[in-house]
Amino acid sequence: MKRRRRTLLLTFLVALTLASTCTAASSLARGASYLLARQQSDGGFAEPGASSSAGLTAWTVLGLKASGKAPAKLQAAADYLAQTPAPQATDLELKLLAQAALGRDVSKLADEIEQLRRPGGRIGPALNSTYWGVLALRAAGRRPAKATVRYILRAQRKSGGWSWSPRAAADAGDTAAAIQALRAAGTNARSAPITRAVRYLRRCQNKDGGFAVSPGADSDAQSTAWAIQALVAARKDPGKPPFRYLKRLQRSDGSFRFSARYSTTPTWVTAQVLCALARRPFPF
Repeated sequence: MKRRRRTLLLTFLVALTLASTCTAASSLARGASYLLARQQSDGGFAEPGASSSAGLTAWTVLGLKASGKAPAKLQAAADYLAQTPAPQATDLELKLLAQAALGRDVSKLADEIEQLRRPGGRIGPALNSTYWGVLALRAAGRRPAKATVRYILRAQRKSGGWSWSPRAAADAGDTAAAIQALRAAGTNARSAPITRAVRYLRRCQNKDGGFAVSPGADSDAQSTAWAIQALVAARKDPGKPPFRYLKRLQRSDGSFRFSARYSTTPTWVTAQVLCALARRPFPF
């Protein structure tokens, strides 16, 4: 009798896991289909009613790559990115990540990023450009300078979080980016800085399963997506609640709402959510 109960329980758990996997795959596929429909004649991607932009195109490429949907026509997106200037450091870094994801040669872009490194280790003008600089360099197969890793570690706040600039308050998105950058640079997942950062992210999680930009704020899709990626990078189980939260935000056309109250920039939001649903931290 006990053996039969164990067999029934095991069968139920396997069925539950398969159902969850199928649901996740369905959400990914629907989201990817929405993104593919947002490609413009110039090869770039755009929000509804808008024209292509390099930043959004880079994010969309990353979301599609994470979802496993990278059809040949995405090479048109790579051509668009190659021809579009990157005026800011983070634009250049996102461009490299997207081009690397599509198998393009990014050595010249990596050289440009390394030229942005300051004597103290900072890459570009801010903290967030440093996180992204590390992720971009790792995508290019290069190791960041030790001074850059030290710069990021010194910028961690007492709360355990990181911000986009030295004077700004810590937030979930930048904390998640910093975690992924440090892990990509070789920082141990069990190290004190990563452990403290994970605790900060946990404080940003709400009862609805989603994560907020900061503790006490309302949950949103992008903060939740970033938190999932960071937790995976830190070798921590995000659990099922944040995935359930994201799936509740998916609309009939496959796109994702920004939050339960607002629906804005669906292409951008959907691209970031797909990376999380696929459990793919940067770089990849």
